Amino acid sequence: MSATIELGARHGPFPGTVDADIICAYAAATNDPNPQCREGRAVPSTFPVLLIFEAQNAANAAIPRAVIAEARAAVHGEHDVVLHRELAPGERLDTWSSLRGLRATSTGTRVVMHMEQLDRDGRVAVEHWWTLFLAGVTVGSDGGDGPPDHTFPDSVRARPVAATITHVDADQAQRYGAVSNDWSAHHFDPAVAQATGFPAVFLHGLCTMAMCANRGVEVLAGGDPARVRRVAVRFSSPTFLDRDLSTAFYEIEPSRFAFEAECGDATVVKHGRIEVDAPHGPRPSAPS
Repeated sequence: MSATIELGARHGPFPGTVDADIICAYAAATNDPNPQCREGRAVPSTFPVLLIFEAQNAANAAIPRAVIAEARAAVHGEHDVVLHRELAPGERLDTWSSLRGLRATSTGTRVVMHMEQLDRDGRVAVEHWWTLFLAGVTVGSDGGDGPPDHTFPDSVRARPVAATITHVDADQAQRYGAVSNDWSAHHFDPAVAQATGFPAVFLHGLCTMAMCANRGVEVLAGGDPARVRRVAVRFSSPTFLDRDLSTAFYEIEPSRFAFEAECGDATVVKHGRIEVDAPHGPRPSAPS
Protein backbone atom coordinates (compact mmCIF):
# COMPACT_ATOMS: atom_id res chain seq x y z
CA MET A 1 0.00 0.00 0.00
CA SER A 2 1.34 3.40 -0.95
CA ALA A 3 -0.40 5.26 1.88
CA THR A 4 -1.82 4.53 5.31
CA ILE A 5 -5.27 5.17 6.73
CA GLU A 6 -5.28 7.42 9.77
CA LEU A 7 -8.01 6.84 12.35
CA GLY A 8 -9.72 9.11 14.84
CA ALA A 9 -10.23 12.55 13.24
CA ARG A 10 -13.80 13.77 13.83
CA HIS A 11 -15.77 15.56 11.11
CA GLY A 12 -18.82 17.77 11.60
CA PRO A 13 -21.28 18.89 12.59
CA PHE A 14 -23.51 18.34 9.56
CA PRO A 15 -27.01 19.61 10.41
CA GLY A 16 -30.19 17.83 9.38
CA THR A 17 -33.87 17.74 10.24
CA VAL A 18 -36.26 14.83 10.69
CA ASP A 19 -38.64 16.54 8.27
CA ALA A 20 -42.22 15.22 8.13
CA ASP A 21 -42.51 15.68 4.37
CA ILE A 22 -39.28 13.78 3.79
CA ILE A 23 -40.50 11.03 6.13
CA CYS A 24 -43.56 10.67 3.86
CA ALA A 25 -41.36 10.51 0.75
CA TYR A 26 -38.98 8.03 2.40
CA ALA A 27 -41.85 5.78 3.49
CA ALA A 28 -43.26 5.80 -0.04
CA ALA A 29 -39.84 5.13 -1.59
CA THR A 30 -39.22 2.12 0.67
CA ASN A 31 -42.75 0.65 0.37
CA ASP A 32 -43.33 1.16 4.08
CA PRO A 33 -46.84 -0.15 4.90
CA ASN A 34 -47.05 1.78 8.19
CA PRO A 35 -49.75 4.49 7.89
CA GLN A 36 -48.18 6.69 10.58
CA CYS A 37 -44.89 6.76 8.66
CA ARG A 38 -46.65 7.25 5.33
CA GLU A 39 -48.33 10.33 6.85
CA GLY A 40 -45.16 11.69 8.50
CA ARG A 41 -46.45 11.20 12.06
CA ALA A 42 -43.87 8.57 13.06
CA VAL A 43 -40.21 8.13 12.10
CA PRO A 44 -39.19 4.91 10.30
CA SER A 45 -36.42 3.08 12.12
CA THR A 46 -33.94 3.49 9.25
CA PHE A 47 -34.87 7.07 8.32
CA PRO A 48 -31.76 8.57 10.03
CA VAL A 49 -29.57 7.17 7.23
CA LEU A 50 -30.85 10.01 5.02
CA LEU A 51 -29.08 12.53 7.27
CA ILE A 52 -25.60 10.96 7.34
CA PHE A 53 -24.33 11.23 3.76
CA GLU A 54 -22.40 14.49 4.11
CA ALA A 55 -20.76 13.15 7.26
CA GLN A 56 -20.03 9.82 5.58
CA ASN A 57 -18.47 11.60 2.62
CA ALA A 58 -16.24 13.57 4.99
CA ALA A 59 -15.02 10.40 6.69
CA ASN A 60 -14.58 8.71 3.33
CA ALA A 61 -12.50 11.67 2.10
CA ALA A 62 -10.08 11.01 4.97
CA ILE A 63 -9.04 7.78 3.24
CA PRO A 64 -6.04 8.66 1.06
CA ARG A 65 -6.82 8.68 -2.65
CA ALA A 66 -3.88 6.34 -3.23
CA VAL A 67 -5.64 3.73 -1.09
CA ILE A 68 -8.91 4.13 -2.99
CA ALA A 69 -7.04 3.86 -6.29
CA GLU A 70 -5.45 0.61 -5.18
CA ALA A 71 -8.85 -0.99 -4.49
CA ARG A 72 -10.48 -3.14 -7.19
CA ALA A 73 -13.83 -2.04 -5.74
CA ALA A 74 -15.17 -0.06 -2.78
CA VAL A 75 -18.35 -1.66 -1.45
CA HIS A 76 -20.74 -0.78 1.37
CA GLY A 77 -20.41 -4.10 3.17
CA GLU A 78 -22.34 -3.64 6.43
CA HIS A 79 -24.52 -1.05 8.12
CA ASP A 80 -25.67 -0.86 11.73
CA VAL A 81 -28.13 1.72 13.09
CA VAL A 82 -28.45 2.04 16.87
CA LEU A 83 -31.34 4.22 18.07
CA HIS A 84 -30.88 5.42 21.65
CA ARG A 85 -34.38 6.83 21.83
CA GLU A 86 -37.50 7.46 19.80
CA LEU A 87 -37.19 10.24 17.22
CA ALA A 88 -39.84 12.92 16.70
CA PRO A 89 -40.84 14.44 13.36
CA GLY A 90 -39.49 17.97 13.16
CA GLU A 91 -36.46 17.60 15.41
CA ARG A 92 -32.92 18.55 14.42
CA LEU A 93 -30.00 16.14 14.43
CA ASP A 94 -26.36 17.13 13.93
CA THR A 95 -24.17 14.35 12.50
CA TRP A 96 -20.47 13.79 13.27
CA SER A 97 -18.28 11.15 11.65
CA SER A 98 -14.90 9.50 12.04
CA LEU A 99 -12.85 6.58 10.77
CA ARG A 100 -12.78 4.18 13.70
CA GLY A 101 -11.20 0.90 12.64
CA LEU A 102 -9.44 -1.30 10.10
CA ARG A 103 -9.94 -5.03 9.70
CA ALA A 104 -7.80 -7.06 7.31
CA THR A 105 -9.28 -10.02 5.43
CA SER A 106 -7.83 -12.39 2.87
CA THR A 107 -9.43 -10.41 0.03
CA GLY A 108 -9.20 -6.81 1.19
CA THR A 109 -9.67 -4.37 4.05
CA ARG A 110 -12.76 -3.39 5.97
CA VAL A 111 -12.78 0.29 6.93
CA VAL A 112 -15.12 1.06 9.83
CA MET A 113 -16.79 4.48 9.87
CA HIS A 114 -18.71 5.66 12.92
CA MET A 115 -21.36 8.38 12.87
CA GLU A 116 -23.14 10.01 15.80
CA GLN A 117 -26.33 12.04 15.48
CA LEU A 118 -26.75 14.52 18.35
CA ASP A 119 -29.98 16.23 19.36
CA ARG A 120 -30.37 19.89 20.29
CA ASP A 121 -29.22 19.11 23.85
CA GLY A 122 -25.99 17.56 22.56
CA ARG A 123 -27.01 14.01 23.45
CA VAL A 124 -26.44 11.09 21.09
CA ALA A 125 -29.79 10.03 19.64
CA VAL A 126 -28.55 7.68 16.91
CA GLU A 127 -25.30 5.91 16.03
CA HIS A 128 -24.30 4.38 12.70
CA TRP A 129 -21.51 1.93 11.92
CA TRP A 130 -20.80 1.95 8.17
CA THR A 131 -18.31 -0.69 7.01
CA LEU A 132 -16.63 0.01 3.68
CA PHE A 133 -14.88 -2.95 2.05
CA LEU A 134 -11.87 -2.12 -0.11
CA ALA A 135 -11.27 -5.17 -2.28
CA GLY A 136 -7.61 -5.91 -2.94
CA VAL A 137 -6.27 -3.44 -0.38
CA THR A 138 -4.05 -4.87 2.35
CA VAL A 139 -3.02 -3.42 5.70
CA GLY A 140 -0.31 -4.64 8.01
CA SER A 141 -2.57 -5.29 10.97
CA ASP A 142 -5.97 -4.55 12.41
CA GLY A 143 -6.42 -1.26 14.22
CA GLY A 144 -9.01 0.77 16.10
CA ASP A 145 -12.56 -0.34 16.84
CA GLY A 146 -14.68 -2.80 14.93
CA PRO A 147 -18.44 -2.43 14.62
CA PRO A 148 -20.66 -4.16 17.20
CA ASP A 149 -21.16 -7.82 16.33
CA HIS A 150 -24.49 -8.84 14.77
CA THR A 151 -23.71 -12.31 13.46
CA PHE A 152 -25.91 -15.19 14.56
CA PRO A 153 -25.35 -18.96 14.75
CA ASP A 154 -27.22 -21.45 12.57
CA SER A 155 -28.99 -22.76 15.67
CA VAL A 156 -31.15 -19.60 15.65
CA ARG A 157 -32.91 -20.95 12.55
CA ALA A 158 -34.64 -23.43 14.82
CA ARG A 159 -36.68 -20.53 16.24
CA PRO A 160 -38.48 -18.96 13.25
CA VAL A 161 -40.85 -16.09 14.05
CA ALA A 162 -42.16 -14.85 10.69
CA ALA A 163 -41.50 -14.79 6.96
CA THR A 164 -42.52 -11.89 4.73
CA ILE A 165 -42.51 -11.05 1.02
CA THR A 166 -42.21 -7.52 -0.36
CA HIS A 167 -42.11 -6.73 -4.06
CA VAL A 168 -39.20 -4.60 -5.28
CA ASP A 169 -40.80 -2.35 -7.88
CA ALA A 170 -39.29 -1.68 -11.28
CA ASP A 171 -38.96 2.03 -10.38
CA GLN A 172 -37.80 1.46 -6.78
CA ALA A 173 -34.23 2.66 -7.36
CA GLN A 174 -35.49 5.82 -9.06
CA ARG A 175 -37.82 6.62 -6.16
CA TYR A 176 -35.17 5.91 -3.55
CA GLY A 177 -32.58 7.95 -5.46
CA ALA A 178 -34.99 10.90 -5.46
CA VAL A 179 -35.39 10.89 -1.67
CA SER A 180 -31.80 9.93 -0.75
CA ASN A 181 -30.06 11.92 -3.52
CA ASP A 182 -27.96 8.81 -4.21
CA TRP A 183 -27.68 8.69 -8.00
CA SER A 184 -24.80 6.20 -8.18
CA ALA A 185 -24.76 5.08 -11.81
CA HIS A 186 -24.83 1.32 -11.20
CA HIS A 187 -28.39 1.73 -9.86
CA PHE A 188 -29.60 3.35 -13.09
CA ASP A 189 -27.29 2.69 -16.03
CA PRO A 190 -27.16 -0.96 -17.24
CA ALA A 191 -23.82 -0.39 -18.98
CA VAL A 192 -22.21 0.85 -15.76
CA ALA A 193 -23.71 -2.04 -13.77
CA GLN A 194 -22.36 -4.54 -16.30
CA ALA A 195 -18.95 -2.88 -16.37
CA THR A 196 -18.71 -3.42 -12.61
CA GLY A 197 -19.65 -7.10 -12.89
CA PHE A 198 -23.43 -7.09 -12.41
CA PRO A 199 -25.93 -8.33 -14.98
CA ALA A 200 -28.37 -5.45 -14.44
CA VAL A 201 -29.01 -2.32 -12.39
CA PHE A 202 -29.89 -2.99 -8.78
CA LEU A 203 -31.44 -1.40 -5.70
CA HIS A 204 -29.53 0.69 -3.17
CA GLY A 205 -28.39 -1.45 -0.24
CA LEU A 206 -29.83 0.99 2.29
CA CYS A 207 -33.21 0.73 0.57
CA THR A 208 -33.06 -3.08 0.87
CA MET A 209 -32.21 -2.59 4.55
CA ALA A 210 -35.20 -0.27 5.00
CA MET A 211 -37.58 -2.68 3.30
CA CYS A 212 -36.48 -5.51 5.61
CA ALA A 213 -36.77 -3.24 8.65
CA ASN A 214 -40.27 -2.13 7.62
CA ARG A 215 -41.48 -5.70 7.66
CA GLY A 216 -39.63 -6.32 10.91
CA VAL A 217 -41.53 -3.45 12.53
CA GLU A 218 -44.74 -5.00 11.29
CA VAL A 219 -44.14 -8.54 12.58
CA LEU A 220 -41.82 -7.97 15.58
CA ALA A 221 -42.75 -4.55 17.02
CA GLY A 222 -46.53 -4.51 16.66
CA GLY A 223 -46.28 -1.96 13.86
CA ASP A 224 -44.61 0.63 16.12
CA PRO A 225 -41.28 1.92 14.73
CA ALA A 226 -40.66 3.73 18.04
CA ARG A 227 -39.90 0.35 19.63
CA VAL A 228 -36.93 -0.37 17.36
CA ARG A 229 -33.52 0.16 18.95
CA ARG A 230 -31.23 -1.41 16.40
CA VAL A 231 -31.19 -2.54 12.76
CA ALA A 232 -28.01 -4.11 11.37
CA VAL A 233 -27.24 -5.90 8.11
CA ARG A 234 -24.44 -7.43 6.08
CA PHE A 235 -24.98 -6.85 2.36
CA SER A 236 -24.08 -10.03 0.47
CA SER A 237 -25.57 -9.70 -3.05
CA PRO A 238 -27.43 -7.07 -5.08
CA THR A 239 -31.21 -6.76 -4.88
CA PHE A 240 -32.44 -6.64 -8.46
CA LEU A 241 -35.53 -4.70 -9.49
CA ASP A 242 -39.01 -6.03 -10.22
CA ARG A 243 -38.52 -9.12 -8.05
CA ASP A 244 -39.76 -10.29 -4.67
CA LEU A 245 -37.71 -9.68 -1.52
CA SER A 246 -38.28 -12.49 0.98
CA THR A 247 -37.26 -11.92 4.59
CA ALA A 248 -37.16 -14.59 7.32
CA PHE A 249 -37.03 -13.58 11.00
CA TYR A 250 -35.75 -15.68 13.90
CA GLU A 251 -35.73 -15.14 17.66
CA ILE A 252 -32.34 -14.92 19.34
CA GLU A 253 -33.90 -14.10 22.71
CA PRO A 254 -36.86 -11.94 23.80
CA SER A 255 -36.60 -8.54 22.08
CA ARG A 256 -33.63 -9.58 19.90
CA PHE A 257 -34.19 -11.04 16.44
CA ALA A 258 -32.08 -12.21 13.52
CA PHE A 259 -33.08 -12.08 9.87
CA GLU A 260 -31.95 -12.90 6.36
CA ALA A 261 -33.33 -11.73 3.03
CA GLU A 262 -33.38 -13.30 -0.40
CA CYS A 263 -34.14 -11.85 -3.83
CA GLY A 264 -34.53 -14.38 -6.63
CA ASP A 265 -32.07 -17.19 -5.93
CA ALA A 266 -29.56 -15.01 -4.05
CA THR A 267 -29.23 -14.13 -0.37
CA VAL A 268 -28.97 -10.35 -0.36
CA VAL A 269 -28.79 -9.74 3.42
CA LYS A 270 -26.95 -11.98 5.87
CA HIS A 271 -26.66 -11.70 9.64
CA GLY A 272 -29.44 -9.16 9.95
CA ARG A 273 -30.38 -7.99 13.43
CA ILE A 274 -33.42 -6.13 14.81
CA GLU A 275 -33.72 -5.25 18.49
CA VAL A 276 -36.94 -3.87 19.98
CA ASP A 277 -38.18 -2.37 23.24
CA ALA A 278 -41.42 -2.96 25.08
CA PRO A 279 -44.48 -1.05 23.77
CA HIS A 280 -44.28 2.72 24.22
CA GLY A 281 -46.73 5.29 25.50
CA PRO A 282 -47.79 8.46 23.62
CA ARG A 283 -45.39 9.69 20.97
CA PRO A 284 -43.30 12.78 21.68
CA SER A 285 -44.45 15.94 19.94
CA ALA A 286 -42.26 17.80 17.47
CA PRO A 287 -39.95 20.38 19.06
CA SER A 288 -41.34 23.92 19.11
